[in-house]
Amino acid sequence: MKARNLVLPMALVAAAVVAVGVQARGHSALTLAPLASPNETFDAWARRMEAKGVQVSAGVWELQSGKLLESHNPDSALLPASTTKIISTYAILRIWKPDYELKTGIYGELSGNIVHGDLVIKGGGDPFLTSERIWVLAQDLKRMGVFRVTGRLRLDQSAFDTQHYGPGWENTSSNTTPAITALSVNFNRDETGKLVTDPDALASSTFQRIFMEAGINFEGLQTKDVPSRKLLDFPSPPLRMLIQDINKFSNNFMVETLLKALGDGSWPKGVARIQSFYQSAYGLGPDKIQITDASGLSKDNRLSARTLAVVLRGAWNDFEVGPEFQASLKIIGGEPWKLKIKDPNLARRVRCKTGHLSGVDTVCGVIQMPDGKLRVFAILLNGQANDQDVWEQVSRWAN
Repeated sequence: MKARNLVLPMALVAAAVVAVGVQARGHSALTLAPLASPNETFDAWARRMEAKGVQVSAGVWELQSGKLLESHNPDSALLPASTTKIISTYAILRIWKPDYELKTGIYGELSGNIVHGDLVIKGGGDPFLTSERIWVLAQDLKRMGVFRVTGRLRLDQSAFDTQHYGPGWENTSSNTTPAITALSVNFNRDETGKLVTDPDALASSTFQRIFMEAGINFEGLQTKDVPSRKLLDFPSPPLRMLIQDINKFSNNFMVETLLKALGDGSWPKGVARIQSFYQSAYGLGPDKIQITDASGLSKDNRLSARTLAVVLRGAWNDFEVGPEFQASLKIIGGEPWKLKIKDPNLARRVRCKTGHLSGVDTVCGVIQMPDGKLRVFAILLNGQANDQDVWEQVSRWAN
């Protein structure tokens, strides 16, 4: 197959390459033994993978020029697993911008220190509504003079549709990802971290407990519907912080909540907005951005090494949101956790996103070479492969 260089959208061609070295937090859960065949060529490695029945889409390009250096089936679209988050998080950053906040609305009819009727909490897709932040919300309400509610606390989940699990999540989501709802508390998990079966019950009990501890009392009277007005909008952390947690920790729940919020409460609409962005900004149509979710849990997703590399290169050169995106990537040997990859030559020289599903091992990112030049790379393996297979080739490209 004839090699093609990576082409940036015209709007980004003149953008400066942002330097490596953004301090970030997170961890790397990758493992790598010393290379078994340090002198093996890239072609031999790819042939060895295919001899084991593993499908390969892989390549490495110069970041600045987009020149292709090595590749094997770079345009083959394979299951990408969590490297899908590269596609979704960069698009969301570009569409909403790094300082964007999602709002949880608080409604009630306040007169003096009393809310007459119910106090309504309307979810807006904040994926980081934790107990600590609900305590801050309670203090905001008290500063407004809210100390007593004659009715009950009522939840409003209407911002999202009733589909709580993404398309293609069969035999996956029930064990790994909570229900995706507009108003979610503590990631829809209980105090032990276990997924809850009734997110509304968790949210209601958590809000009421914290509000009452803060001195806001609910009388719980059965009242007629009282016209209510918005008392305040409680903002999420800025998007740049949410994206960092998503990519550092590969948080499926958070990114899927953002996708549904992006799509006005709908997975298909959120995906369509992401695909529309890539079509207009990069000329990558739905045939290249084949996704049905944002996290990579879906078994219907398909991406190629070239597509991932195009997006990574574009994001790296994007002056508007590139620094925030770079800060969200894992730093091999540069996080506040013990280095698990037994290759000191990679320490602080690789920023990446990994992906794992049953029969899927993927990684993509940026390498700083010993001479300081940057390369963008992507490896997707579908079949009986493992981390060792992926990272031995990354190590060769880096050294």
